[in-house]
Amino acid sequence: MKLLIKQEHAIYFLKDNVTEEILYGGAAGGGKSALGCLWLMEMCQKHPGTRWLMGRSKLKTLRETTLNTFFELATILKLGGQFNYKATEHIIYWKNGSEIILKDLFLYPSDPNFDSLGSLEISGAFIDECNQVAYAAWQIVKSRIRYKLTEFGILPKMLGSCNPSKNWTYKEFYKPSRDGKLQPYRRFIQSLPTDNPHLHPSYLQSLLRLDKNSRERLYFGNWEYDDDPATLIDNDSIADYFNPTHLSPEGIKYMTIDVARKGKDKTVFRIWHGWLCIKREDISKSGLDEVVARAKVLQAKHGIALSNIVADEDGVGGGVVDFLKCKGFVNNSSPLEMREGSAFVKPNYDNLKSQCSIKMAEMIVNRQTGEICDNAAVQQGTAEEMEQVKLKDIDKDGRQGIIPKDRVKEMIGRSPDEWDSIMMRYWFALRKTFNTRIRVGS
Repeated sequence: MKLLIKQEHAIYFLKDNVTEEILYGGAAGGGKSALGCLWLMEMCQKHPGTRWLMGRSKLKTLRETTLNTFFELATILKLGGQFNYKATEHIIYWKNGSEIILKDLFLYPSDPNFDSLGSLEISGAFIDECNQVAYAAWQIVKSRIRYKLTEFGILPKMLGSCNPSKNWTYKEFYKPSRDGKLQPYRRFIQSLPTDNPHLHPSYLQSLLRLDKNSRERLYFGNWEYDDDPATLIDNDSIADYFNPTHLSPEGIKYMTIDVARKGKDKTVFRIWHGWLCIKREDISKSGLDEVVARAKVLQAKHGIALSNIVADEDGVGGGVVDFLKCKGFVNNSSPLEMREGSAFVKPNYDNLKSQCSIKMAEMIVNRQTGEICDNAAVQQGTAEEMEQVKLKDIDKDGRQGIIPKDRVKEMIGRSPDEWDSIMMRYWFALRKTFNTRIRVGS
């Protein structure tokens, strides 16, 4: 079976004595799943009695997509008689004793440390669409590659496939590769649909008819796919926000609460130690009592003063503010005065949310704030929302504002649930300035 040129490049690194982790893909139609399946097939036949992992975020999706690719390739290569798939066990058994274990790698709240993988011993792993799993899953799987390595002289190998995403795949592979700083044990191989001569022309045309960002990602393989001049937070800043090695937890602790309301299904809590978010959690479809009770638990656990807790006061959030007796944040209220030199001036923002969003975006771009988070889904969702923190009417004079939430919802196809609990952190900086002014005037 003749491989694509980019697939041959990947196979070279999968067989060398240096590379341990390979990220392959970066666009649609580049033969990502096929590469992983072919590699596993070869390894199972070449090394009898070894054990391999085929993973994806959800087992159901793995069986409906990657596993079907495996069967199709096995048919083409006439390997059907060499293995038996046990659907109830989610394992492919080869006649020579080798195995391929199908694994669900989703980050479930009940298993945040992937303890379910604790007793696993494998010889290598392929994770399809690895951008959809947490970086912790990638690391844990790699730590389990130790089965019969010495017997066959095998170097621990991980192969991941993905499309461009603003999460750990960007931070750990694409960006270092782009900047010439990728660790020698890692390789990133960009594969585009135009590299695959077997794709039907109509498929390529369908990719070209996608919306601008999707077209840039899935056809052109562009990881920097948003070039809107109104965008306030660039890709590298988003990646560094979730890799805050330059920050330390210090100073006062705060809590920001974005309360679920009509059109949303979850309340998001963020705990901040200084400008570093050290904890994020959510409650789905929660009532007022549950939100207040959880806030009190987090307050006690982290030692946060009531005056350092702020909740979105719009709608249902007003009840949380009343019962919790914390500070309230009103999105459309007037912006707070800010210090300029020795004087205080009323800033040129259309409302408080725009003021905090624009200033918090500056903090992110200046690497003055960050978040500790290993949940790939949260990172991806937050990154999508950060990409949509944009100035509205940039060609017009007047007060600065950001595009409204309903526009953001149209762009990302869901209700934005993360950004408000991040931008509200800046309210405490404004409050400090405002309180200073009050004391001076007294």
